[in-house]
Amino acid sequence: MKKQIVNFALIGFLVLLGGCAPEVGSKAWCDDLEEKPKGDWSANEATDYAKHCIFKSRDEE
Repeated sequence: MKKQIVNFALIGFLVLLGGCAPEVGSKAWCDDLEEKPKGDWSANEATDYAKHCIFKSRDEE
């Protein structure tokens, strides 16, 4: 029972922590990704980085 409570608390903490990530395409997100080693980027991160940080549309500016 005690182990279950600890597991639920850990899951809750991780869910709350995940909510703190900056929005994809925001200036903060682009800056965070620039600090991350490029070998650690996922394919989705690389695509989103190119789309939102390098090839910005005029609507986003």
